[in-house]
Amino acid sequence: MTAGIRDAAKVPAVTLGFWVVKNLATTLGETGGDTVTMQLGLGYLVGTAIFLSLLVVFVAWQIAARRFYPLLYWATILASTTAGTTMADFADRSLGIGYTGGSALLLALVLGTLAAWRWTLGSIDVSTVRTRRAEAFYWVAITFSQTLGTALGDWAADDGGLGFGGGALVFGGALAVLAALYFTTRVNRVLLFWAAFILTRPLGATVGDLLDKPVAEGGFALSRALATAVLAGAIVLLLLVLPQRAAEGEAAH
Repeated sequence: MTAGIRDAAKVPAVTLGFWVVKNLATTLGETGGDTVTMQLGLGYLVGTAIFLSLLVVFVAWQIAARRFYPLLYWATILASTTAGTTMADFADRSLGIGYTGGSALLLALVLGTLAAWRWTLGSIDVSTVRTRRAEAFYWVAITFSQTLGTALGDWAADDGGLGFGGGALVFGGALAVLAALYFTTRVNRVLLFWAAFILTRPLGATVGDLLDKPVAEGGFALSRALATAVLAGAIVLLLLVLPQRAAEGEAAH
C-alpha cells in the first residue's frame, strides 16, 4: 500500500441514512450555535472561538484515526455545522458584510476549495477521501459549505422575503429536484452529491430558525437548548439503529 493511502475511505457511504442524519445535524448546528451565542448571551465572536476550537480538535482526531468511526465523523460534522452558524452570523451581522455579501463570498470559497482539490488530487469524489491531503480538502470544503448554508438560509428568509417556513420549502424542493435527477438521469453523481450536501445546510438553517425564533419573527419560539438536545438524541439513536459503513471506491494514488 502506498504511504499515506488507506484501504478504506474515512467518510460514510452516501445512503438514505446519511442524508437523514446530515439534515438533522445541520438543523442542530443552527439551534446549537444560537443557544451559545443568543440564549447564553456569549455573542458571535466567543461562540465562533468555542466551536472553531472544537472543530480543529475533531478534525485532527478524525485525520489521525486509522479507519472510519461513525460517532467521530458525525461529531466532527456537528462541530463544523455549529462553527459555520456562528462564523456566518459573525461575518453577516457583527462585521456588517450582510447576507448577500456573505453568501457570495462563501460560495466563492466553496467552489474555490473544490476546484483546488480537483486540480491537486484529480477527484472530489468522497470515496477517494483516503489520504491526509484529501481529508484536509474535504474538511475545508465541508466547513465553508456549512458556513455558506447559514448565510444563504438567512438571505432567503430575510432579504429574499421567504420567511423561515418559505425558505425551508424552497431548499427542500431544491433537494427533491436533485433527488429526481439522481434517480432519473445520468447527471454526474459527484456534482449532485456536493450540490445536495451544500443545500442541506440552508435547509437546516431555516428549519432551525423556524423552530427557535420568536413568534413575532415567524418562528415557533421553542427552547433552543431543548431543540438541540432532542436533535442530538435523534442523531445518536439513528446512528445506533442505522449503522453506517465507510464509503467504497477506488483508492486515490
